[in-house]
Amino acid sequence: MNHQYATARVEDRGGVLLLTLDRPAVANAMNTQMGRDLLAFFDAINASPAQARCIVLTGAGERAFCAGGDLKERNGMTDEAWQDQHLLFERMVRAFIGCPVPVIGAVNGAAYAGGCELALCCDFIYAADTARFALTEVTLGIMPGAGGTQSLPRAVGERRAKEIILTGRPFSAQEAYQWGMVNRLCTPGNVVEEALETARRIADNAPISVRQAKHAIHFGMQVDLASGMMLEIEAYNRMIPTADRREGIASFNEKRKPRFQGR
Repeated sequence: MNHQYATARVEDRGGVLLLTLDRPAVANAMNTQMGRDLLAFFDAINASPAQARCIVLTGAGERAFCAGGDLKERNGMTDEAWQDQHLLFERMVRAFIGCPVPVIGAVNGAAYAGGCELALCCDFIYAADTARFALTEVTLGIMPGAGGTQSLPRAVGERRAKEIILTGRPFSAQEAYQWGMVNRLCTPGNVVEEALETARRIADNAPISVRQAKHAIHFGMQVDLASGMMLEIEAYNRMIPTADRREGIASFNEKRKPRFQGR
């Protein structure tokens, strides 16, 4: 896949991809080009998921994960241009959420508005204990439009999400942790390495198993329990004819580390 993007860096860490939003001079704010770059990245992963076993998403520098949409670029935009840009962002978010490979958010600093929504697209989040979050869109005459009204209630509950979104008030990483939005608090400067450590643990597991388990959890949460159980069994049965399933059982009985190949 292409590792060269105008607004993002992609580093291969041995089966784990570190994806860094790379506009630190503007707090990694998301402009049109970043929307194109992230869409291209996730489209490439979705088309060929075997090329990565886990992804870590972070922002360049220590000040910000992502400050949201680039309001300087948006200043003076026509309604048509704004809608065209937002359609690009919508496509990018759908590609992100649809990514079969696990994505860990490593929130190193402020994650505001669209930046908070990007973090919420991740499967789970590690955050520096100095990080701040907010969905500020209603203070600008708009509303969350990159999944925030759907992903935040699923993370913190409906009533808490309404308070966060309707006030636009920032909240701390500690609050996000207490509310269940953030999985782990890290000391500043260590969040990426801790996320990478977990990503390597995921990458050591059977990749088809990991992708199928993610699929079952994600879609199972959107249906009733009986339908979710059926979905789980369909995902489980995908494992039975794989070489990785046979390798996993053989390695256990031979008391050695398994060598999963994604087949």
